[in-house]
Amino acid sequence: MTEKAELEAVLAPVAAGRATVRVEGARASIILDVTGLPEAAQDALEADIRAAATLPGIDEVRIARTAQRMNRKLIAVASGKGGVGKSTVSANLAIGLARLGRRVGLVDADIYGPSQPKIMGIEGKKPEAHDKKLVPLATPWGVPMLSMGGLVAEGQAIAWRGPMIAGALTQLVDANWGAAEALVLDLPPGTGDVQLTMIQKHRPAGAVIVSTPQDLALIDATRAIDLFTKAGIPVIGLIENMAGYACPHCGEVSDPFGQGGAEAAAATLGVPFLGRIPLDIAIRTASDAGIPPAAGNGPEAAAFTAIASQVHGWINANGG
Repeated sequence: MTEKAELEAVLAPVAAGRATVRVEGARASIILDVTGLPEAAQDALEADIRAAATLPGIDEVRIARTAQRMNRKLIAVASGKGGVGKSTVSANLAIGLARLGRRVGLVDADIYGPSQPKIMGIEGKKPEAHDKKLVPLATPWGVPMLSMGGLVAEGQAIAWRGPMIAGALTQLVDANWGAAEALVLDLPPGTGDVQLTMIQKHRPAGAVIVSTPQDLALIDATRAIDLFTKAGIPVIGLIENMAGYACPHCGEVSDPFGQGGAEAAAATLGVPFLGRIPLDIAIRTASDAGIPPAAGNGPEAAAFTAIASQVHGWINANGG
């Protein structure tokens, strides 16, 4: 058996098909495919391979790591105007997808008003960088996350123009997401620089549009749908947020923002209607406390779970 063959045989049970071996004299060069592995797992695998490669006749072991860029599905969550609960929907959608077994990350791409650190319960934490790539922060809910809120001082105004925004967005999206197979992107409201940069440079697989039931919000939601449609990006569906308020004292349901407007608009525009999320104080208090409702099993989680199931099904039907 040649030294190369012997080394390959020794490494086979350790490397699980991830190592390509080359032997030149007493030096072994190993290319290690670390695609999809988090940093700690990469380090552990390299250490195991280096230990296993200690064989008679091998005096030097060189290991080079390589990774293929994973074909992640980017799911944009957008709205035509602010104040419709898009960030709350984004966080709970990501958690809902994770609870369905999908490896998902969350990008807070709302450059000017990042709120995900608070919603996800990791306010004040700063991401680190490795090999010039940001390493997403772990959250208590099994969804790694990156946000502009973790890159600037708390309360600092982010007064940036287009080129700086594009650079920041690329850092967040092209970070070391490890095994994540999908990223939920919480976009800022409107149809401006961030949306255009996202479409041109990062190409979402699909978009989820969030609106409240009233006519003014639906007019702006229609503009957001038009942007994605013209760019050739599928609209996964429209969500009606703040749909109906149940009085915590008497249980009577009222509709301060109207009723059914988003569903009717979806039908008119020919896009799927993904469901309604109620105007519920429990959702607001849980989000302010950094405990997204979708992470629990209470009644307020049901609407988010149902919507996440539909988006999960759409991803499966469109290439997984």
